[in-house]
Formats: sequence, structure tokens, C-alpha cells
Amino acid sequence: MFHICIHRAGHYENRTERKKRKRCHMIEENATLESVKHEILLQVAKHAYEGDLKEAEERLPYEMLPGPQAKFRCCVYREREIVRQRVRMAQGLPPVIGSSNRNTIQVITSACEGCPITRYVVTDNCQKCTAKRCQQACNFGAITMHMDRAHIDPQKCKECGKCSQACPYNAIADLMRPCKRSCPVNAITMDENHIVVIDDKKCIRCGQCIEACPFGAIWYRSSMTDVINHIRDGKKVYALVAPAGEGQFGKNITMSSLGKGIEQLGFTKMLEVAMGADLVADSEADEWAEAYGEGKKMTTSCCPAFVNLIKKHYPQLMENISTTVSPMAAMARYVHAMDEDAIAVFIGPCIAKKSEVCNERGQGNADYALTFEELAAMFDAKDIVLEPNVEYEQGASIYGKRFANAGGVTNAVLESMKEKGIDITEIKVRGCNGAAECKKALMQLKSGRLPEDFIEGMCCEGGCVNGPASVKFAMEARRDREGQLSKADERTIAESIKTVTDTHTFGMHRPPVAK
Repeated sequence: MFHICIHRAGHYENRTERKKRKRCHMIEENATLESVKHEILLQVAKHAYEGDLKEAEERLPYEMLPGPQAKFRCCVYREREIVRQRVRMAQGLPPVIGSSNRNTIQVITSACEGCPITRYVVTDNCQKCTAKRCQQACNFGAITMHMDRAHIDPQKCKECGKCSQACPYNAIADLMRPCKRSCPVNAITMDENHIVVIDDKKCIRCGQCIEACPFGAIWYRSSMTDVINHIRDGKKVYALVAPAGEGQFGKNITMSSLGKGIEQLGFTKMLEVAMGADLVADSEADEWAEAYGEGKKMTTSCCPAFVNLIKKHYPQLMENISTTVSPMAAMARYVHAMDEDAIAVFIGPCIAKKSEVCNERGQGNADYALTFEELAAMFDAKDIVLEPNVEYEQGASIYGKRFANAGGVTNAVLESMKEKGIDITEIKVRGCNGAAECKKALMQLKSGRLPEDFIEGMCCEGGCVNGPASVKFAMEARRDREGQLSKADERTIAESIKTVTDTHTFGMHRPPVAK
């Protein structure tokens, strides 16, 4: 059995276990999806550091799955093809050779099981009751009574769900594919072979489908090998770690612990993006005050999935998006102001950040975005064990650190407004926790019925701390994170940003989002 150093369950190995596993990276039958993903990222990172990835690329599927018996799927040949496509995506390539698809999130076609597409199915709970409420509820004549139970004609069914709601025995199951159910913008359909298709024009890169698929058939393209190559070339590569990093790798693994581990990977230095959050709060406080004075309603711009949601599904509202850059972009601009030759790499739990980097390349944003999953693989590839740090070294205000929580942006901006002497007693903010709430608020804004003055949009429920590329389950990470944040001092946002603004000058606004 192979283990991983860091994964969603928060398990840590000892050094002996890790060294033993590094000599043998076969995928065993009891391996989980998360551990398989981790092992592939680990091996790609390991060979990238060693400089022989091209030679190892074709060997890895056979080394990880020597056969002859299949472990998970119908045959070992399909399993190897899945690994081969994952290895390609771990290198930032599309899973299929020759594909022109540039979406950050793509389908591993060999892994997709083509789940049954008949959404509503009558189960054994059906009593074939005389009330026939399911039949009466159907407006399309799709339900008939057979010998032992009701029957739904898939050709007539419009998947409205009224029959399921009407059944007193809960005998009609909703079998919508988990990837399709998870997508907040209906970007997922199926082709003629029942394989998932992602509509790039609708997809907001939130990554919810990646988490939802139990077969791991949807994944993101990695920038990990590009970053490692820059490190190997001796470039000055700065790591910008998201506020959600606290508590992500253990209750005693602080930001300073992460910083030491990251420097062992070859990065020049680690900086906290929480400082960028303080800079954003300071800038957005002025922007909110001006908008409020003009009677203009505004949305936040920190969550890239939320911004993508507006751009693709509510384009009429693009002028309402704050022009203040995201915390990631703020810190990237700071790094580039310090060192024009620097390469800025964001590291966090967010997949949509990869799309933000692509969309705003050349506008002072980060050069690359990695996930905590990729970072964990890099630690394992270099056999780095993060060391606990009992002393809490604070790199930003508590408000910047809580930017990663749902409602954190609002609290920080309002705090900054108070620090500036701006009256906030009448200001109303709609905090949207998850994509569904975001859509509801945007619909109201679009129709002119939004009662609040500002919208804080977070497409992940709970905020960035519950991002889809985390390495710990949200509840455990939140507990460890709160334990660390309880040690933070009460410095103001204005006091926090002086360490940056007194030494360097850079813009905090992007051009308004073009229609």
C-alpha cells in the first residue's frame, strides 16, 4: 500500500515510510482517487526536478501499473491510458494529443465511465399505489403503470422532477450525473457516447465538477513543470501563498513553516497573499466609498470564478465589477516592483486562479498559479517534511488573513473604511456564499431589485478555505486554521500595508472588464 505525505485526510507519513514508497510507486488496488492523483503529480514533479521527465513520461504508466491484471477498470490497458493522460495534464498539456482545447479544466476521456443518462429511475420502493401521484404529476405522459411498478419513458421524460417530488414513498431516484449536478452554470453535457463535454463558453473554472466526479475523469492542467523548470534554470521564483494556507498542512504548520519548506523546493522567497488582501481592502474601501456616493452598485473582484460568472453569464453587469485587482495580482505587482526579473507563482486551493493568470497575463498578475495539491506533490518529490513552528510569525492583519473566509472580504473592506473615517452605518453588503447565492444576487442586480449596495461573491461555499484543490477536508483545515489565527495580533490594515507601500509603488487597479 502506498501512502501520500499530505492529502485530503491530513495524513502524514514518517520518513522511513516515505523513503520506502519512493522506491516503488505502483498503484495498488486499495489506492484512492486522491492518492492516485497525488502519486502522478509526485512522479511528474520528481522527474521534472531530475530533468528526465521526457524520458520517463512513456515509462510511468507501465511502472505504475505493471499488470497484467487490472486494478480499477475493465483492463490494464485502459488504466495505463488514464495514467498517460493524467501525466500529460500534470505537464500542462491537454489529455489528448493534438487537442486545441485551452480550457484549464478538461475531461480525461479514458477515465469517464459514461454514467447512465436516464435521470429519473423508479426504484424497488415503488408500491404501485392506486393514488398514482407520480403519473398525475407528469405533464408529458412519460409515466405508465406496469405489472409491479411505475415505468418512466426516457424518450418522453423532460427531467422536470415533479414525479419524484410527488411520490409518497420516495421511490423515484434522481440519478443526475454528479459532474452535471455540481456545475452551477449548466456547462456539462454528454456526447453521443455519453462522455462528458464541457462547454467552454459557459464554464467558469470553479472546479466543482472535479471534486464531484468519483472517477476523476475531470482534472485541471498543471503549471508545475514550468515552475520547476524555472527553478532549475536558476530564475528568481517567488511563491505567493494564499491565506487559506494556514491550517492546510497541519495545526502546527504555520506560514513560516511553509516558507521554509517552499525555499527548500528552490523558490527564492515566500510571501503571504494576506498582505495582498490588506492592499485590496485599502484600495476597495476608496472604490466602495466613491460608488456609494454615486449610487452605483458594485461587486467584488477577488474570486476569479465569480468574475468569470459575470463575464460569461451576466455580461450586462461587467461595469459593476470592482476595478481593484485580486490579492494575488496585488502581491504579484509588489514582487515585480521589487524585482523586475522575478517570476511570481501563486499557490492556493483555487483552480479558477489558473484562469485568472491566463486571462490577465501581461497586466501585472502572477505568472503562474499552483494548487496546494501540486505543492504537496513537490514536497514529496523532494522528500521535504514540513517542520512545526510554535512561534506565530504574522505577515498581515487578521482581516487580510480572513479574506479566505466567506464574508472576509466584506469585513476587511468595511474595516478599512472605518480606519479611513468613512461612515459605514448605512452601507449594506450581500455576502454570497457559493455559486447559487451568487447567481441569485446577480439576477437581482440585473433586474434592478438588489436591495444591498455591494455584492461579495464567493463561488466556493465557505470561501477559499473550501477550495477544490485543498489537501485537507474543510472541517479539519478550518479547526487548525482557527487555532493559528487565534494567535494573531490586532494590527490595523493601514499599519499592515505600510511595510509595502512605504517602499514600493504600483497600481492597484485593472482596466474595467471589457464587454
